Amino acid sequence: MSTKIAIVEDDQAIAQMYRMKFESDGYEVETAENGKLGLELTEKMKPAIILLDLMMPEMNGDEMLAKMRATAWGKQIKVIILTNMGEQEVPDDIKKLGVSAVILKADMTPKQVAELVKTELSK
Repeated sequence: MSTKIAIVEDDQAIAQMYRMKFESDGYEVETAENGKLGLELTEKMKPAIILLDLMMPEMNGDEMLAKMRATAWGKQIKVIILTNMGEQEVPDDIKKLGVSAVILKADMTPKQVAELVKTELSK
């Protein structure tokens, strides 16, 4: 059985780019375009790791993460924040919710993100 990754990202071009990269690396990938759908997806899918955007319609990433962490099933899922915000703009409470890393989308290639995911999954 392959490792499951959820990508919660409202920019479909970015979501599909990461989906293709991870699927080519042998992962099972599902995407959601906002936090509300992301929460439903992760509850059903139980991924090993989530790539989570912060700024999204309907429910933003930090609200989704807080709700997920409040559940029994969502406490242990690894989360990497994928954002265009600078590190100083990322709310402090995000880091308290057990985030493995915060990635600035513009600073990393899909290959670099895939390497980080692989490293996090091996911990």
